Amino acid sequence: MKNYIITGLDVGTNFIKTLTVLKRSNSEELEVLSKVQLPNSGMRRGVIVKVGKVSQNINKVIKQAQSESRQKIKEVYANIGGSHIFLTSSRGSVVISRADHNISQEDIERVVQAAKTFSLPPNKEIIDFFPKQFMVDGEVGIKEPLEMKGIRLETEVLAIGAFSPYFKNLTEACLNAGVQIADVVCNPIASAEACLAPQQKELGVVLLDIGAGTTDLAIYEEGDLVHLGVIPVGSSHITNDIAIGLRTDTKIAEEIKKEFGRCFRDSAKKNKRKEKIELPSATLTFSSKLLTNIIEARVSEIFDLTQKEIKKVSSGILPAGVVITGGGASLPGIVDLAKKELKLPCRIGIPILKQADLRENITEDSGEEPCFSTAWGLVLSGVGEVSERAFPTLRKGLVNKIKKIFRVFIP
Repeated sequence: MKNYIITGLDVGTNFIKTLTVLKRSNSEELEVLSKVQLPNSGMRRGVIVKVGKVSQNINKVIKQAQSESRQKIKEVYANIGGSHIFLTSSRGSVVISRADHNISQEDIERVVQAAKTFSLPPNKEIIDFFPKQFMVDGEVGIKEPLEMKGIRLETEVLAIGAFSPYFKNLTEACLNAGVQIADVVCNPIASAEACLAPQQKELGVVLLDIGAGTTDLAIYEEGDLVHLGVIPVGSSHITNDIAIGLRTDTKIAEEIKKEFGRCFRDSAKKNKRKEKIELPSATLTFSSKLLTNIIEARVSEIFDLTQKEIKKVSSGILPAGVVITGGGASLPGIVDLAKKELKLPCRIGIPILKQADLRENITEDSGEEPCFSTAWGLVLSGVGEVSERAFPTLRKGLVNKIKKIFRVFIP
């Protein structure tokens, strides 16, 4: 009987987080061994710009995680973000080889290989992909074509890519900290893995992950990823706005945001009193209404840019609405403002019960914080991989098989 130790490493602009869990071979439950969050520096808007500094911070958080979990952490599932992330589509087409025209596994492998043959600009590389559909003799929307009859088989996939030097910086930072990378997952994809149920993806949903340096979004319709976007505005911009508006430094502004911040004016209308905050270094008096106005202006900008991203790929009819997660989701009133600005149902996203095979112990009332959604998503990605290795019979459909094929063929 083999047990697996799985660690998710969320390298964020302001904080690095690790989540280490134990996955037992004879159980579907996950036991949390450690959960660590430490400050980070050396990044700008979700991108590592000082590898040495980030590597030192990763080393610190890994050592603390090892101390708390009493386990040696050799590899991690890491995240990548930043405005350099891009989404591209590709298609492949082959003639079905068998005389009886039944589609074989070989045909599927050949069409997937054909779909991967697309050129990329210099310094760009593919980090992940998502099969969208197969087409048999022009009939679209097929998910599992095996054993179907036809003459021509086509496939369409979405590939997620990154700027190679930034990807290399992440790899070097982890290696210099003494850990290997088992897999790299894009920020919003990891958060969606933790926070979205299959029913939401089928209906149509937007996952909005508000981090410190950027806001990442992923849009799903009919169960598939249809769009990925990175907005270069995050919660640290709110802190900077408060520092300028209240004429104080960013450290005090961050404390004010966490203690008194709201981002919806209606909830502060009746409260016109002056708030007084006393810190070891300063005493500051400010208007609650002014503070709310400052925060609301910046958060409204994030939602305005989100609306523009939605309109690029969707009619805006998304019955499952918007799921907001990340550190910025903790701002009081953010759901009310999102409903007002986006005209969609909204809720805060935390790790939820999604699939009976791996997530029975993660529920809506588990007390998880939105800021750990990416770390949970990384862990769940790792759990899926080790479960496939340990229990091959748990593989469902062709999606996982196609993904394994792509990892071989994509350069």
